[in-house]
Amino acid sequence: METTLSDREDEARRAYDAVAETYAATVPALFAQDVRGRAMIAAFAELVAAAGAGPVADLGCGPGHVAAHLRDLGVPVFGVDVSPGTVAAARRAHPEIRFEVGTLGSLDAADGALGGVLSWWSLLHTPPAERPAVFAEWRRALAPGGYALLGFHVGDGQSQVTGAYGQAGVDYTIDLIQPEEVAAELAAAGFEREALMRLPGVRREQACLLVRKRREAVPVTSG
Repeated sequence: METTLSDREDEARRAYDAVAETYAATVPALFAQDVRGRAMIAAFAELVAAAGAGPVADLGCGPGHVAAHLRDLGVPVFGVDVSPGTVAAARRAHPEIRFEVGTLGSLDAADGALGGVLSWWSLLHTPPAERPAVFAEWRRALAPGGYALLGFHVGDGQSQVTGAYGQAGVDYTIDLIQPEEVAAELAAAGFEREALMRLPGVRREQACLLVRKRREAVPVTSG
């Protein structure tokens, strides 16, 4: 599916294409050490599986390690990433899982087709002004009562990343996020907060936010 990229999405695409091999060799090992983050993903996977509403879309899937973890937890999953280089790495590492090039805000899924959406440190490439449209797309694609799990860096404003993954000239901008701010944006888009975990990080605080798509109220009729 052809998608027009925003400036920040194009910046991310070029950066992650440039570091795709280093990224694939580095990040899965870090994820394996993230006990608390994996615990949140395990809870998310259990809730999605219990609902039985559809697969999970791992948005910003990188080299596919988190999608593979979800599959091992018994959840049907596919991955989406803006970088063709990282999608190629994911397909090589996990050929049994479907990976496709795409964006957080333009999902190749029918209305209500997904049981869950995972955005694991990928929303940081989306400016605040663009987040409402992304969340509206998630709401469209999720089944009633479907779940979304977000992981992100906590803070205000932006941070500039230079020499990403040790490669000179690979620079990009990330947005830091306040949990209450993004929770309010998700509430406005039709989601209810289920859980929030805040954690210290190496450079800055981190957060995991679990939300659920609100079910439509059933009209009351008089007989």
